[in-house]
Amino acid sequence: MGGGSLIGRGLPRERAAVEAEAWMRRALDVAAQTPAGDIPVGAVVFGPDGRELGCGTNRREADADPAGHAEVAAIRAAARELGDAWRLEECTLVVTLEPCAMCAGLALGARVGRIIYGACEPKTGACGSVWDLPREAPLHKAEVLGGVLREDCVALLKDFFSTLRT
Repeated sequence: MGGGSLIGRGLPRERAAVEAEAWMRRALDVAAQTPAGDIPVGAVVFGPDGRELGCGTNRREADADPAGHAEVAAIRAAARELGDAWRLEECTLVVTLEPCAMCAGLALGARVGRIIYGACEPKTGACGSVWDLPREAPLHKAEVLGGVLREDCVALLKDFFSTLRT
């Protein structure tokens, strides 16, 4: 992220950082609602006016659904709220964990304009860690900001995985 604004919205860098952190706090609250047994990930889609349009948690285990990712639920809810299945152009997807290829691809297909994530995913991350789909896509690109409240997002995951190992 360069310059003094975030995604061309004209916000001063400091205000944009405050907004991103507030939105990530909301995603962390959503992640806390993840069903037991699922990896705690929260995702929220915000409209261009900052209004929350949809949110979701991981539900792969709870629903026995390989597509049960938090981002999928949040994007579906936002599309229903707006009544447009693939034009979230001015919207921001905020997620506690870097999206995988499926979720980054869905965000691009929905024309999400910006992706903000907290913790990097070094094994499957598709917003810069393993792949960089949002910035390399030939048709639609999305602005990406990673590492927002990273320590809080990492702690949530570490707590979950530590309970599995005890």
